[in-house]
Amino acid sequence: MTQYEVVIGLEVHAQLLTKTKLFCSCSTEVGSQPNQHVCPVCLGLPGALPVGNRQAIELGVRAALALGCTIQRESIFARKNYFYPDLPKGYQISQFERPFSTDGRLEIDVDGVRRVAHIQRVHLEEDAGKNVHGVGGDSLVDLNRAGTPLIEIVGAPDLRSSAEAAAYLRALRDILMFVGANDGNLEEGSFRCDANVSIRPLGSSTLGTRTELKNINSFRFVQRAIDSEVARQIAIVEEGGRVEQQTRSFDPDSGQTRPLRSKADAHDYRYFPEPDLPPLVLDEALVSAQRSAVGELPTAIRARWASELGLSAGAAATLTQHPAYARFFHAVCALYPHPVKAANWIQTEVLRDTTSHGLTARFPVSPEQVAELLGLVEAGKISGAQAKKVYARLVGSERSAAAVVAELGMSVVSDDAALRPIVQRVIDENSKTVAQYRAGKAGLLGFFVGQVMKQTQGRANPQLTSQLLTELLGPPGAN
Repeated sequence: MTQYEVVIGLEVHAQLLTKTKLFCSCSTEVGSQPNQHVCPVCLGLPGALPVGNRQAIELGVRAALALGCTIQRESIFARKNYFYPDLPKGYQISQFERPFSTDGRLEIDVDGVRRVAHIQRVHLEEDAGKNVHGVGGDSLVDLNRAGTPLIEIVGAPDLRSSAEAAAYLRALRDILMFVGANDGNLEEGSFRCDANVSIRPLGSSTLGTRTELKNINSFRFVQRAIDSEVARQIAIVEEGGRVEQQTRSFDPDSGQTRPLRSKADAHDYRYFPEPDLPPLVLDEALVSAQRSAVGELPTAIRARWASELGLSAGAAATLTQHPAYARFFHAVCALYPHPVKAANWIQTEVLRDTTSHGLTARFPVSPEQVAELLGLVEAGKISGAQAKKVYARLVGSERSAAAVVAELGMSVVSDDAALRPIVQRVIDENSKTVAQYRAGKAGLLGFFVGQVMKQTQGRANPQLTSQLLTELLGPPGAN
């Protein structure tokens, strides 16, 4: 690897969140019986004419603006001609020479190092259908997906490692989800990646022959596929061979890439303007409305939470993994004035039991329950250990934290006179550990706090416990 530089460019197909297809009124619902959502337009029957879906166009513009692209006020749809069983018309309506947006950028972070990857273009196109293999020994075609609205985000060959490619995809997925353009669902194919991979001698500026890895639906598989393909290309070059321009697939079981077909160049698709669609003209009102709809993006949210709220980079990243997580945290902070404590509790307790699908998430408790529970801890009415027991009773219910505390008969021992004899008893029962503490092992204070908590069943006030222990034990190293 020290002799070669890896060059990677990613092409991402992201399904736009519309209820109907790009050029007809058929449903985009997932999971229906095969060939239920089809019509003469998406089947390509003679005489059927396409009509553009305004919502798809708006979401495409919104996504492009979020990626810093320049919006072209006039663009052209084109026919991309090729023959495959899942393409009923024999061509795909896409954009080629004149896409609706160009020249974007995406900031990525790999191991704390930030850099910018450029985006060449974002354009609109319709999806193909789906080939289903192995049904009774046959291959069948489901055209429910044919005509589904997509944007294709074409990245420049700026990436230099599989780790950068995975970071690029995560950052891109975050943005598309936060602006409401895509649900980020890799498993259902609504966010798919093709990776163009090549190698060149270190220091060379000439691009090598690339191969395209098709339809990878996992960030982990993207890294594995690229690493496998890079190793394959290096082996070919070092044996005196030449890398062929191909389209290849990745087999997760073997960890190897396999050839599908020779890679076609643009001229092989015989692009020409779509004669049944007029130029796409985007007026100022539409572009302005979508620019306003972009809102605050994940990178900016993380930076703001770190600077204004004091969250760690890790906490901010976790709470912006999904737009619903960010909304939940914001709702808790509106009711509870200590964001760092709220973030810690949400990460360790709430998200553990949270499930998500697309842009929706199902939380085990409400923001109001979390805020009330943390407020009881803050007021010293229950301890942190007790809060976990209360939380377990709150999961899946609409009860208040105060009602659960009353039901469990919980109270915190915060009275000096009540707690002092318990602390003294713990000290008396652990003479060897006391000697070690007094010999200088200051970390053992936590052991004594834990013993007091054990004897009080977690009801002891932690701050008062620490104060009494420090008073009765004396400073560490006092012997």
